[in-house]
Formats: sequence, C-alpha cells, structure tokens
Amino acid sequence: MTTDERPLVLAITGASGAVYARRLLEVLVDIGHEVHLTISPAAKIVLAEELDIEVDLDNFNLATLLPELSSEGTSGVHYHHYTDFMAPAASGSALTRGMVVCPCSGGTLSAIVHGTSGNLIHRAAEVHLKENRRLVVVPRETPLSMVHLENMTKAGELGAIVLPASPGWYHGVKQLSDLVDFIVARILDQFEIEHNLMRRWGDE
Repeated sequence: MTTDERPLVLAITGASGAVYARRLLEVLVDIGHEVHLTISPAAKIVLAEELDIEVDLDNFNLATLLPELSSEGTSGVHYHHYTDFMAPAASGSALTRGMVVCPCSGGTLSAIVHGTSGNLIHRAAEVHLKENRRLVVVPRETPLSMVHLENMTKAGELGAIVLPASPGWYHGVKQLSDLVDFIVARILDQFEIEHNLMRRWGDE
C-alpha cells in the first residue's frame, strides 16, 4: 500500500463550522479517497443547528450527511462510533495517510494536547502524534483565550498542524461556498491531495 492509498481519518467535533467538515467529506468521497469517519455527540448537535442535518450516531447512515451522492460513491467511507476503541485508527499498527479534526472544538484540542483520551477522536489523534503522522486540527473560535492559544501552541510543539478556519479573500470570492472551499483546499494541501477548489495566489 502506497502513502496515497492509505485512508484519511476525519473526526468531526462540536465547534461551529460543520459546513467545512461536510464539504471536506464530500470532496474526499468525490475523488474516491478512502475515509475513516467519526463524529462526536457535540458535533451531532452542531450539524443539526447549523446544517439542519440529523445524524444518528448509533445507526449511522452516510446518506444523511451526503444525500446528493450515490451509494456506490460512498463505499470508501468507514464510519466508527466515537466510543469504539477497537476501530483501526485507535492503533498505530493501522496505517493511515493522516488525520484531520474538522472543526476542532476547544475541548477536543485540550484533550489531544494533554493526552486525556476520553473517546476515539482523542485516542486517534494521540496515535497520529506518537506515530509521527500528519495531524491537522481546524479550530473555529473567536476571540481566542490564553487557554486556546496555549493549547494551539502545544499542538504545534507536539507536531500537529494548526489550521484555523480563517478563509482568505484573494482567490476571487463570489459566494459563500468559495470561502468554505478555501479552507477545505488548505486542508487537502496538507495531505498533498490534489484538487481544484480554489485559484492559487499567482495563478492567472
């Protein structure tokens, strides 16, 4: 198995910005990339509040998140309950391309940097850090307290990529989806996954 063939772990947590996670998953599925997906209980609430999407974490149906995609196109998504410590991502022996926590709540970030694994998301992030694999966390909080800043600094010191959901405006923004795609594009860049979601600086 080559690096490009390894699955990407996507964890959705309870920060605002569920639209970024949904779009990221949509793009990964569209390009045929294998994904191991897990969703926190707080994320379930945010998905309902922000996107009017009601997911059942115990009897998960991917079509709830991605209703526009055919069932054939979603075969590469593997869902794991947030309490399932037997999931592949909970072990360093399961090879992955990396992990992204999008969006990443302040509580999740704290658990990651302090090693207090209370669910599969925390444990999987811990595994990626100890195995020196790419871990990208996408916080969406403002303003930032010293606790947030210290935890982000700690994450960077531990080897994680801190990628705040702060979209740029230089790529020809015409609609809200362009701002969402900017963040998704920057996430994909961190894993060297090809895409055409945005016009890059310097491109004609």
